[in-house]
Amino acid sequence: MQRILKDSFGRVINNLRISVTDRCNFRCRYCMPEQGMTWLAKKELLTYEEITRLTRIFSSLGVKKLRLTGGEPLMRKDLHTLVGELASIGGIEDIALTTNGYFLAEQAVHLSRAGLRRINVSLDSLDAAVFNEVTRRDYYDRVWKGIEAAESAGVRPIKLNVVLLRGVNDREIAAFARLARTKPYIIRFIEFMPIGSDDGWSADQVVPTKEVIAAIEHEIGMRLVPVEMHGAQPADRYAAEDGLGEFGFISSVSEPFCDHCNRVRITSDGKLRACLFSLEETDLKALLRNGAGEDAIAEAIQKTVWGKQEGHLINQPGFIRPERTMSQIGG
Repeated sequence: MQRILKDSFGRVINNLRISVTDRCNFRCRYCMPEQGMTWLAKKELLTYEEITRLTRIFSSLGVKKLRLTGGEPLMRKDLHTLVGELASIGGIEDIALTTNGYFLAEQAVHLSRAGLRRINVSLDSLDAAVFNEVTRRDYYDRVWKGIEAAESAGVRPIKLNVVLLRGVNDREIAAFARLARTKPYIIRFIEFMPIGSDDGWSADQVVPTKEVIAAIEHEIGMRLVPVEMHGAQPADRYAAEDGLGEFGFISSVSEPFCDHCNRVRITSDGKLRACLFSLEETDLKALLRNGAGEDAIAEAIQKTVWGKQEGHLINQPGFIRPERTMSQIGG
């Protein structure tokens, strides 16, 4: 009989995000400081064997979808071998990847053949100069080569993650909408969240989803049609009525989706977090390396999930920002 992973509010958890490294070759201003990052030693990272073992346990608890994140996950050597191992686990129906795209041109074919089904590429601007300002790196053309390689390798769908920052890239909403007219990408507009930034965070920097939708509909006259989704999703999805692409809106600040959250995450050093903004973690790596059996690990997972908080409290006075950067937690 299939066990079900459920929290105390009745939310069923069937989606697991696994960070494979905290390292990244970009320095995106909403994710980490430009200087002073200290990376985990290799021995502190979960091995591929440990990730596979944990995934088997999560699968036995009803998890069906995986997303590999970082840091930049493709900085981890031979990631496609891990994808292949995870794809062979019974019950795992979908494996996705979030990447900055830098290494994608060389690895897209290997990842697709190994079983990668979906990919998200961070692309915060269609202007190379603005891209450089946000990422602090001059890699715009290389990222686009990676996106095109993934498309050629047959990875579908390709989602482009756009973290909107007021006064920085918010003037490009219409440009991204025009891209969705001609390419079958899912453009995901993400509200700037209070985690990871070394520039500080304030609500004034957030571009709310309602404002983005209004800009798309009014500036270029594009009608958005809601897309029917199956299962809990972090993004509201819309199709461009006169285009090939779609849009996703992740409204973590203005319209939190905590009430139907279906995911938990494992950091690259093996800590289980029930929420991105949680201040508590369960050390699964310690259990693995101290010889715990599968039942004991499953029990620890269930206990952590049961204690998942009702919501992240971003808009409330008592909100406390996590000390870890986004790259340390896993994007």
